[in-house]
Amino acid sequence: MRANVAARLFIRHGLSAALLLTPAAVFAQADNYPSKPVRIVVPFSPGSPIELPARAVTQRMMETFGQSFVFDYRTGASGTIGTEAVARAPKDGYTMLITNCSHSANPAYFKKLPYDAINDFQPVSQINVTYGNLLVIHPSVPAHNVKEFIALARARPGQLHYASAGIGSPPHVSAALFAAMTGIDLIHVPYKGTAVAFNDVLGGHIEAMVASPTTAVPYVHAGRLRALGIGGPRRQPQVPEVPTFNEAGLTGFDLTCYHGIWLPAGTPQMIVRKIYGEVVKAVALPETKRMLAEGGLIPVGSSPEEFAEFLLKDVVRQAEITKQIGLEPQ
Repeated sequence: MRANVAARLFIRHGLSAALLLTPAAVFAQADNYPSKPVRIVVPFSPGSPIELPARAVTQRMMETFGQSFVFDYRTGASGTIGTEAVARAPKDGYTMLITNCSHSANPAYFKKLPYDAINDFQPVSQINVTYGNLLVIHPSVPAHNVKEFIALARARPGQLHYASAGIGSPPHVSAALFAAMTGIDLIHVPYKGTAVAFNDVLGGHIEAMVASPTTAVPYVHAGRLRALGIGGPRRQPQVPEVPTFNEAGLTGFDLTCYHGIWLPAGTPQMIVRKIYGEVVKAVALPETKRMLAEGGLIPVGSSPEEFAEFLLKDVVRQAEITKQIGLEPQ
């Protein structure tokens, strides 16, 4: 049933723009694409984990298409400000959205979004999936594994804090689910972006964060942070000594994220396919795979149809997580 819905959405979005153009005009538009710089909207602050996969695939497109792909950071409201800008953009392929799993999570975290996360967008490709976020703490915190951190939090209820990139962001959801499943009372401190949140953990102003390995691993290796566990189904190759939450005794914890590319709904399908073709080639490059692996990311490169189906399922999954962590929509 969901696959049929995804297919209908995909076809409807693709045809809506094409109906406004003659076949010859549509072909000419696709053949000449891109004939000017393309804007990449990133709805989070510079330095967020989104940048690594975004730059990996856009570098390939710049080389192939011979055009600039310019990053436009539209931050705020857990990614919804930048996302809305893409939903309202012209349907010509010159404005793209590259973001993370907040796209399919935000419908559950906000009572009313200024866009429809499914119907206002044309999925292009899921670039990657993550291993899950790392629970990291400042070295001054007297805990060396997940069990010790849980015991410390129970001994000091409401006294330990965790940072996030904002309400509904992957670091927030991961930490809130961790707290809910362990029955501990942690204080959430939301920031406007990953970089500023992470800096306060590095500085010891905030005790903990459930952060992307892309951001956290270099600081773990440098001894500036201590990694206690990872929230996905398998260990992260760059920190193989860090157990999964399941291995640490938190049975059933499996929360991974993703990064992907969207266009406004109604973008001509020949342009969608042209972009998708380059994304798949980029993800398959050994250099891209190496970059993603070093950032703790697993390449995917799905088709628009596969990504559409994946997103429908993830919206349902995120709604279930919202109920589990007791988060009231804003």
